[in-house]
Amino acid sequence: MPSIKKLVGQTAVYGFSTILGRLLNYLLVPLHTYLFQPAQYGIVGELYAWVSLFVVILTYGMETAFFRFSQIDEYKNKCYSTAIVSLFTTSVIFSVLCSCFAQPIAGWMQYGNHPEYITWIAIIISIDALTSIFFASLRLQMKAVKFAVVKITNILVNILLNLFFLLLCPYLLKNGIATEFLNTIYDPEIGVGYIFIANLAASIVTLVMLAPDIFKIRVTFSWSLWRKMFAYAFPLLILGLAGIVNETMDRVLLKNLSPAEIAQSQVGIYSACYKISIMMTIFIQAFKYAAEPFFFSKSKDADAKATYAVVMKYFVLCCAVMFLGIMLYIDIVKYFVGPEYHQGLVVVPILLLANLFLGIFYNLSIWYKLTGQTRFGAYIALIGAAITLGLNYLLIPVIGYLGSAWATFACYFCMMVLSYILGQKYYHVNYQIGKILFSIAAAVAIYYGSTFLPIENFSLKMVVNTCLLIGYIFVIILAERKNFREDFK
Repeated sequence: MPSIKKLVGQTAVYGFSTILGRLLNYLLVPLHTYLFQPAQYGIVGELYAWVSLFVVILTYGMETAFFRFSQIDEYKNKCYSTAIVSLFTTSVIFSVLCSCFAQPIAGWMQYGNHPEYITWIAIIISIDALTSIFFASLRLQMKAVKFAVVKITNILVNILLNLFFLLLCPYLLKNGIATEFLNTIYDPEIGVGYIFIANLAASIVTLVMLAPDIFKIRVTFSWSLWRKMFAYAFPLLILGLAGIVNETMDRVLLKNLSPAEIAQSQVGIYSACYKISIMMTIFIQAFKYAAEPFFFSKSKDADAKATYAVVMKYFVLCCAVMFLGIMLYIDIVKYFVGPEYHQGLVVVPILLLANLFLGIFYNLSIWYKLTGQTRFGAYIALIGAAITLGLNYLLIPVIGYLGSAWATFACYFCMMVLSYILGQKYYHVNYQIGKILFSIAAAVAIYYGSTFLPIENFSLKMVVNTCLLIGYIFVIILAERKNFREDFK
């Protein structure tokens, strides 16, 4: 299947940029968790949960609608401009309203002394929503390199400004260097707010880099096309909202359902440990960037379903290896966050498996996107959101952030199973279920088995765990050796 080679190549480019970018960006997590107490870092975790929610609201499924309608000759030349005009209008309205009502919003969120947080976050959300359609266009045109350059530049600007405001400025001020200049650009009282300022500046740089593409647009807007795009996208908005509830609202619930004296620190610990699942989430994100346009372009081919099945198998194998790699080296990986956050490491294997199920769900979701039955995606996600909210309300008061982790696990597992059952009814694909289940079960068994090995010496433990990981990969290669040549010929 030559097309699988193409998908692998695109995933590799997106993966390189996403992995490099995320790794660079996630280097900020140690910086933040070593500089700020869990309660302070909890502010970052909560506000970025709201960012994730409102980015989904302000993009309202237009990315996928753009992919869908760009494949139709009648709409190919109008859907891009129509989507941009729509997103630009709603983004401007949102940022203006949030800026006007920043003080009451900040008071409601218990950040009454920092209404500027709301203004900064609103502008970040608006820019991210607007630029999403430009990035979608780059993906559709398979301009992965340009996509990567813009994304990595955004992250580098963010990192450099974090280092400047959080490390360099305090150091210079402490040593009396360039004090007069620093007093004009730096205020120690802003503290954690510089994380948002750096992000805002990076978003503006991204907008500037995309300006040449923006000015090339022939501004046209078709109401009739927009109505069709929105009708297609609206269930995806519901799906996205439910997905964000599943992914990020546990931080908000943690703050409100935990005892007041530890609520913000619980959010901080959970948010930091959530990010240890970095490699799994990076791979899934990179795969999504490449897979969505690939799946749509492949849909008309005779071997489309066979290709989807093969893609699913290798996707799960990669995720299983990542799960095992992270957990077998958790004694090293844990230093990614400050020591005060290590008490939350118990959530990491649960969240890694939850993200694996979410990745499988993304693969399965192609059935309702290709058949136009996007309402089923919304139904599944709403069920998932109900599970998330219900289990968080039940479990957080009893077991704290561990309850949030198990709620995420249960949510994504149920969504995966429901999507598979419905997909087999409306768009049957012969997924290799036996191999998929075995690869996941074996990885989990090897990890939990390793925790019972009575090895106290750290170096010896790492050697044994390395042998376990290599052995697992060797078994996979041995089992699939006959298929590799056929799958990638």
